[in-house]
Amino acid sequence: MNTATHWNILLSNQINKKEFIESILSGNAQAELAPFNILKGILYSDLAIDHFIQKEFQYLELTALDSNRKLSTFSSGQRKKKFLQYCINQNPDFIIFDNPMDHLDQVSRVELSKLLEKMTSKIKIIQLINRAADVLAFISNTRQINSDAYLLEEITASTHETKIIAQSGIPQPAHPIKYNQQMLVQMNNVTVSYEGRAVVNNINWTIQQGEFWQLIGPNGSGKSTLLSLINGDSPKGYGQDLHLFGYKKGSGESVWDIKKNIGYFATNMTSLFQRNHTLEQMILSGFFDSIGLYDLPTTLQKNIADQWLDLIGMKHLKNKMFKRLSVGQQRLAMIVRSVLKHPPLVILDEPVEGLDDENVAMVTQLINLLKQESNMTIVFVSHRSEPNLAPNFIFELIPTKNGSVGVIK
Repeated sequence: MNTATHWNILLSNQINKKEFIESILSGNAQAELAPFNILKGILYSDLAIDHFIQKEFQYLELTALDSNRKLSTFSSGQRKKKFLQYCINQNPDFIIFDNPMDHLDQVSRVELSKLLEKMTSKIKIIQLINRAADVLAFISNTRQINSDAYLLEEITASTHETKIIAQSGIPQPAHPIKYNQQMLVQMNNVTVSYEGRAVVNNINWTIQQGEFWQLIGPNGSGKSTLLSLINGDSPKGYGQDLHLFGYKKGSGESVWDIKKNIGYFATNMTSLFQRNHTLEQMILSGFFDSIGLYDLPTTLQKNIADQWLDLIGMKHLKNKMFKRLSVGQQRLAMIVRSVLKHPPLVILDEPVEGLDDENVAMVTQLINLLKQESNMTIVFVSHRSEPNLAPNFIFELIPTKNGSVGVIK
């Protein structure tokens, strides 16, 4: 009788991953994965963590791991570490790891890899990944799945034909945002603490028009804290020497005065668009900063949306329901939505996490095009160093006992 073994499985973003995972957990796996059908399994994924947080009041086991601190209060990387311990405590026969390296800094990835290798003596591992670079070397069974038939195939040297965004000349905005100053953001000795714990300490960072920054730092170092200061959401900016788009924080500016100058994308935004809006309607909603389209767009706005869809090769999908698109297609469209109006500052918070290598190539091509053909300033947040992206500057947060300090590279 065959026994269950450890697996790396490389998936395209076109695969119905949810259905594939459910087939294994429900005991309906086929072929080489069939031995898992008689075993008890659990899912370790970002979605599983989100579901846990939503029902956190029902689960005391996890919150008790850290002085009753709730999982929702941790950074994304720290949540993953805590949730893994919860999964192990359930004593499963196997764990399905869905892109476990996403949102982790390099040190944490190495630590997790070592932990998983140690776990293999007691718990079977099925690692589902979208990027070939995340294959765990200590697992001998490595395959790829290219269709919803879920057939395990040998990994080829080139899994996908890389799509190229070849068109130059990004569409111009209907009504350009007027901002005539060179400096967008200036932080002078900014310090932020929560409940007496210093998060960032004496941060000095100036962002000017046309620059391309990458913001890096280990999990929990304060990247999200800095982003919340920049987009005006954090009350911790009051009383600080912080200038945003010509306003000193707390000088009478409104949140809209800040946000109108920013195009923002984060991976969790995709889940907000669950109604039956088409791809075109979702793109057009960017003109109105709304979750879905509730205003009548002008002919000019519709033409601009068409130009953007043509640029990213998705014009033929304009009438398809947004929630029916692949993850990669949704991600590209959401980035386009954030830059429709050519805002002075574009913040892209981990835009390539969860994408396969083909879609990563497309997103990086789009970011490069924005940099080359506009004066939009880009702040790109990622733990990974993407070989095809070349930021002008890197702002690195380095943790200390008194909060993270910032270093410009």
